[in-house]
Amino acid sequence: MIIHSKIDKGVIRHSNQDAFIAGQIAKDFTFGIVCDGMGGANAGNVASEIAVKTVSEYLYNSYRENMTTTEIERVIKNAIQSANLQIFDRSTKNDALKGMGTTIVVAVVKNNEVVIAHVGDSRIYLVNNQLTQLTKDHSIVQSLIESGKISAEDATVHPRKNIITRALGVEQEVVVDTDFLDISPNESLLLCTDGLTNFVANDKILQTFTQNDISSVAETLVNLANEGGGGDNITVVTLTAQ
Repeated sequence: MIIHSKIDKGVIRHSNQDAFIAGQIAKDFTFGIVCDGMGGANAGNVASEIAVKTVSEYLYNSYRENMTTTEIERVIKNAIQSANLQIFDRSTKNDALKGMGTTIVVAVVKNNEVVIAHVGDSRIYLVNNQLTQLTKDHSIVQSLIESGKISAEDATVHPRKNIITRALGVEQEVVVDTDFLDISPNESLLLCTDGLTNFVANDKILQTFTQNDISSVAETLVNLANEGGGGDNITVVTLTAQ
């Protein structure tokens, strides 16, 4: 797997509450983690950093050869639950961190098999000749779409589009959504925060992949998000199969 990444605070924000890590634990075991923190002052970045550190360390410590995708899923869920509890405990013991939380998306690729997990509205896409969203936002507008009260087009301009219904650190336990898929050579996984998807349309994201070398895609997408308004922190991670 080929890994590329880019993070930026955007044009409007004065600090960056996103956090990410991506790497290879073994030749056939690649992972990416992206988080978008929330909370006043520095609380958001504390939450996202705890999540990234906790989950990545859990993956490294739990890795062994010949792990099945079911075993990998279990490890990811346990890691995210551990991160959730750490963030929750920190927020209840420090008034300055009260109410902090974070989204999280995790992708682990073992050979051509992928396990994904997420909480919140950060996203994972599969990119080949099309852009396929693999995660479902845990958000107010997603609930409204599913109930038929608004359309997907309405959701992009809805005044409550940034309100999420699930996040790490808000409660002692959190429900983690997971899924499995296969990835083929030259296909990519895109992990990103809503600082990208709120400011760059899907067709433009796909066009960026198809018209650029993969080495420049992450940076190009961040630049496009800033050109589109840059109203939030932006994080992009690409994992591309060889």
